[in-house]
Amino acid sequence: MELNFTPEEEAFRAAVRDFLAAKLPDRLSAKVASGQHLGKADLQEWHAILNERGWLANHWPEQYGGPGWTAIEKFIFENECALAHAPRTVPFGVNMLGPVLIKYGNEAQKRYWLPRILNGADWWCQGYSEPGAGSDLAAVKTSAMRGVDAQGDHYIVNGQKTWTTLGQHANMIFCLVRTNREAKKQEGISFLLIDMETPGVEVRPIITLDGEHEVNEVFFSDVRVPADNLVGEENKGWTCAKFLLTYERTNIAGVGFSVAALEQLKAIAAKQTKNGKPLAEDPAFAVRMACVEIDLENMKTTNLRVIAAVAGGGVPGAESSMLKIRGTEIRQEISSLARRAMGLYARPFVAEALEDGFDGDPFGPAFAASVAARYFNNRKLSIFGGSNEIQKNIISKMILGL
Repeated sequence: MELNFTPEEEAFRAAVRDFLAAKLPDRLSAKVASGQHLGKADLQEWHAILNERGWLANHWPEQYGGPGWTAIEKFIFENECALAHAPRTVPFGVNMLGPVLIKYGNEAQKRYWLPRILNGADWWCQGYSEPGAGSDLAAVKTSAMRGVDAQGDHYIVNGQKTWTTLGQHANMIFCLVRTNREAKKQEGISFLLIDMETPGVEVRPIITLDGEHEVNEVFFSDVRVPADNLVGEENKGWTCAKFLLTYERTNIAGVGFSVAALEQLKAIAAKQTKNGKPLAEDPAFAVRMACVEIDLENMKTTNLRVIAAVAGGGVPGAESSMLKIRGTEIRQEISSLARRAMGLYARPFVAEALEDGFDGDPFGPAFAASVAARYFNNRKLSIFGGSNEIQKNIISKMILGL
């Protein structure tokens, strides 16, 4: 595989940079760079900007609204967005559900749901994890019983989902539900699309230790869902789930985020001093920075290979698990080094520093607050999307046959 960019790809990178310079609002990039919280309106604004340019669903086929990019062009775009401190694209609709619908949805579902993902008419969240089914996702118990009455073919859903990221903003949720309790765990699951405004749906916030409302519990009490909202075949939803998880795990690897974070780390290390010299010149710290940079460069190559396989019509297998493991470890190491580089400044957690209007020294408490918050928030990376221990089991089974 050729890893050097061609002149055409370099021209594409220049075009992406021009677009970001012209269209990425300074207000949004400043919030991302400083680690401030992004609200729903901020995320929707960037979503609309990308959609207007036709670059939102950059991994979708052209016939469904994608730009027709190559794997390399997608890689370039994501890295340039990260370096420009663009907001992340909320992944649940565009990066997760969209590919599932394109591969497993029927034509009516594609015609209806895909445009609504693009234009922002629907905000999706993910209904996978449950209190007793996290990394062991096939243990889901939320039930969906099928029935027919005067109002038509439908399911009645009962159960609970947890760790539902940004569910407080969503109007739709895609769920794994159990439609056959007698079958083996993976064989009795279906993939269902549920309107969160349906009677019987309740969203309760989970406030994390940093005071943030990022995740939620979602309860279903006799929720009626049209049978037309079943994606793929009944009791075959595990196939959709595995396909979606490969995209989620590749996304969690966050190559672009790591590239941007490493640049920020280098800037901190150049300004912070130890024994009168820049921290970047301290041998012990420099070695750790060099090691993580080497790991990141290696992961870039693996990421390109996985993206190329998907672009060729394949589905990433063990590679997505490898990316998830190494990607999360690298992001955690970078955030750990940034926290160490701040020294005593990283001790305080100034919650108001993450909000609009905070006026502080960017390398004092304000910046330290975002460094500390990012460090602690990144602890979850090696757990969600299937813990790294589970990923190692997947690699063992797929490659070694163990």
